[in-house]
Parts: sequence; structure tokens; C-alpha cells
Amino acid sequence: MQSQAHQTLTLKEKLTAYVQLMRMDKPIGTYLVMWPALWALWIAAEGVPNLKLLFIFIAGAFLTRSAGCAINDFADRKVDGHVKRTQHRPIPSGRVSPKEAVLLFAGFMILAFVLVLFTNWQTILLSFGAVALTAVYPFMKRYTHLPQIVLGAAFAWAVPMAFSAVTGTVPWYAWLLYGATLLWTIAYDTLYAMVDRDDDLKIGVKSTAILFGNADKLVVSILKILTLTLLVGLGLHLQLSVWYYLGLVGAAILFIRQQYQVRNRERELCFSAFLNNHYVGLLVFAGILAHYLST
Repeated sequence: MQSQAHQTLTLKEKLTAYVQLMRMDKPIGTYLVMWPALWALWIAAEGVPNLKLLFIFIAGAFLTRSAGCAINDFADRKVDGHVKRTQHRPIPSGRVSPKEAVLLFAGFMILAFVLVLFTNWQTILLSFGAVALTAVYPFMKRYTHLPQIVLGAAFAWAVPMAFSAVTGTVPWYAWLLYGATLLWTIAYDTLYAMVDRDDDLKIGVKSTAILFGNADKLVVSILKILTLTLLVGLGLHLQLSVWYYLGLVGAAILFIRQQYQVRNRERELCFSAFLNNHYVGLLVFAGILAHYLST
């Protein structure tokens, strides 16, 4: 059935399937990878990031996220067809083969690595960690209820890479930003997992949403508070101005709104709360940008 579907697709249909496989039509994931990278670039460069590095990290966010989606769908190829939200994705619908997904993953990761070659040797070494985390994450949901931690580690890896690319080192306070990104990612991806929790329980896929159970909203709230705490600590250490803290206040307001949205654990509202985290990242970045523009 699937092989026939591949043979009958027009070029336009095939390209559309590739776009959907890599979620180019749904850029939220790229934004969520990009914002921490931009936070780190601006702070490491004290408000004046190199344009070449800016391009490398924005393009890298797009490439690694697209590659991650391809390998994720490959890993989920036997279960996506049983989940309401994912049953029409390119692999379960037969429009893209598992082999094609793996080749796309490899191709995009190679392109991302080529970009890293234009930085320095420290950042090149760190990039191998990004490749490993991106490749391993999709398979973690088979063996542990904590795949969101691995995803957080992968998304946050842009932070030490950005500091390394700018300064050649990763100062200790960069790990405050790394930790904040890690906790934030676990929080919003738990909201995302809450959307699929019923389906995941049926097919045996693990997640923090399942692990936390009825405590999911409480744990997500705690994770968000810890995220803001680390960001405040970073601001105090770097003596950032009031503009930075206004960005954090905005992020906190959005966090409160998200928790209100998920109060009844309705699928659509949980997904909406997840999507809202794009604006959290944007507000934190706006605070950082405003600080350096005002000094």
C-alpha cells in the first residue's frame, strides 16, 4: 500500500510531504530552538552579535529542528497511525518512506554541521553533543517516562554552543541559561504531551505527562517558577537593567495564562498553551535586547 502511494505521488505532492515531515508548515519548534540561542548570542556578545554567527545559529535552529522532526517520525512510524493527531503524517500515510526520513535527517544534520565549521574548534566539538541528543531523543519515549528531559537538553544545547562560538569558552553563568532553557522545555513539552496522553497510554508511549499524572499542572507550574528563578539569577549576576526584568514579568504573565488554559486538561487548550511559549521566548529576548540597546 505504502509503496504504491510513493509511486503515484506527483512532484508537488512529494515536496508537500517533505515539508510536512520537517514541519516547515509549523515553525513553532524552530522558534523554541531559536530563542535560547538568541538569548545566549546577545548576552555572550554583550548586545552586538556577529552577523555571521547570527545567521549560523538561526539557520542551525531550522536545520536541526527539521532533522529532529524527520528522525522523530521515523522512530514513531509504527505508532503515529494509532494517534488521532498524527495519523495523517507523511510516514503513516505512506507519502514518505522510513528510509527517506532517515536520509533527510542525515542530510539536514550534515548541513547544520557544515555551518558549525565556520565557527571555532570548541563549538565544533560541542556540536557532536547536539547531534547525539537530537538522534537519541525520539527513541527515549520507548524506554523512559522522561523523554522531555532529553528534548530539553537538546534544545538548550544551543546555549553553550553560542557562548563558545562568541568567546571560545562557556562561562559558568551560561549554565544558568542552559538550566532555565532545560526546565522551560520540560514544562512546555509536558503540556504538549498532555494533548496525546490518552493515546500514548493505549499504545505504550511514555512521557512526563503520564509520569506526573494528576500532579501534571503542579509540576509544570514548579518548572516554570524554577525557570524564572534561574533567569532572575542570571540577570542579577550580569547586572542587567530593568528592561530585562520587564521581559521576565511578561513571560511570567504568559505562564500564568497557560496554567489557566490547562486547568481542565482540554486537548485543544493544552496545545494552545504549548504554542504560547513562542511568545515567552520572544519576551525574554525582547528584555535582553532592550537592556543592551539602553546601555
